[in-house]
Amino acid sequence: MIASPQFHVTMTPEEYLAWEAEQELRHEYDNGAITAMTGGTLPHNDLAINLLSVLRPHVKARGCRINLADAKVKVRDDGPYYYPDLVVSCDSRDRASTQLIRYPTLIVEVLSPSTESRDRGKKFRQLQESETLQEYVLIDYASVQVECFRRSEGRFWVYETFGAGDVVRLAAVEFECAIETLYEDVNLTASPDA
Repeated sequence: MIASPQFHVTMTPEEYLAWEAEQELRHEYDNGAITAMTGGTLPHNDLAINLLSVLRPHVKARGCRINLADAKVKVRDDGPYYYPDLVVSCDSRDRASTQLIRYPTLIVEVLSPSTESRDRGKKFRQLQESETLQEYVLIDYASVQVECFRRSEGRFWVYETFGAGDVVRLAAVEFECAIETLYEDVNLTASPDA
């Protein structure tokens, strides 16, 4: 997803949830600030769909749920609320949820120029507060590269990167696939449409 400039309106979490339910676009919430999430590029969408296609049968068989960009993730009761590109929850408390995911196991972001610094920085720091989150994955939009941050002991996170020819390993859901599968039919060349 691509982030649009923030609104200059401050809302409580309750006001945000009531307001956002009536909006056509999705909006992330962080400490009163609202950020509109707009559509991404075709390569961005292709990467998310490729991962969903190979990961969904695997996590479903494990009793987990998987959702794409329209699923809101709640970090704490007072926010923030984010819309990751892909989220997996293996917590039974999320299985019947219709509004949001509260107990994520795995969160994946396909990077874009407008969200990369936020996804790597503030968003990741806040998502680390989730006691159930085991892995945070960043998929590069410009080159064949996947970065994985895996929860270790205490507050420590282990970093692993995957490139061309590698097998991407998502330990939180015991899943592996060739990185080429994620990038299959994805045009990484930036060319304007005619």
